[in-house]
Amino acid sequence: MIEKDVVVTTKHGAMPSFAVCPEGAGNFPAVILYMDAPGIREELRNIARRIAKHGYFCLLPDMYYRYGTLRFDLPRRDETMSAVIRAAYTNLSNAAVADDTAGMLSFLDGQDKVRAGVVGCVGYCMSGCFVTTVAARFADRFASAASLYGVGIVTDKEDSPHFLLDKVKGELYYSFAETDTAVPSHVIPTLKTALEKNTIRHELEIYPGTLHGYCFAERAQYHPAAAAATWDKLVALWDRTLK
Repeated sequence: MIEKDVVVTTKHGAMPSFAVCPEGAGNFPAVILYMDAPGIREELRNIARRIAKHGYFCLLPDMYYRYGTLRFDLPRRDETMSAVIRAAYTNLSNAAVADDTAGMLSFLDGQDKVRAGVVGCVGYCMSGCFVTTVAARFADRFASAASLYGVGIVTDKEDSPHFLLDKVKGELYYSFAETDTAVPSHVIPTLKTALEKNTIRHELEIYPGTLHGYCFAERAQYHPAAAAATWDKLVALWDRTLK
């Protein structure tokens, strides 16, 4: 594997990022990995490496770059640390991430190892709203977008991502945990209706017996069977839409 720390230039400044792709000649379709609320850590870099092993150029941006360098020691997480994490992600807007995504796409377009054309993306937790937003804002660039136990996808705000679904051209995949206090009961039915109304190619599923965070092996909520099934869906989505 070829991996390195890179800097993505955005209209708001320099965004440190991690890039990884297979070794060898040629170029590869790009997948952007939008982080979850705890931010950049080795666990996410390993997911990026896993994506790359399937034949993709994966870009993992540090979406908290506006605050400086935020790193959290999650095994020691307590209410104080959770409050800082909460403050960081609740002040990251859909508009700001859309601006940053323009920079990411420009960066990818300049890489010899990235195949020209459409890209894909996946977002965990807080980034469910962001991947939905960018799939609409950059409809001609995103051939697919995936949200895993995403939050903020359906809100009562003007910038609620589900209001943008009529602009999406790519394929969408939404996976939710069966029990998730961060996803109010009306969200999934509302999202399902919006997806069907706009005749978007999509899959929306709820994994029985799962909790928020079920994809991460380092968490108590880890559900091996559901995590494996979700990963298979992701790879199939990328292979179908990007290769």
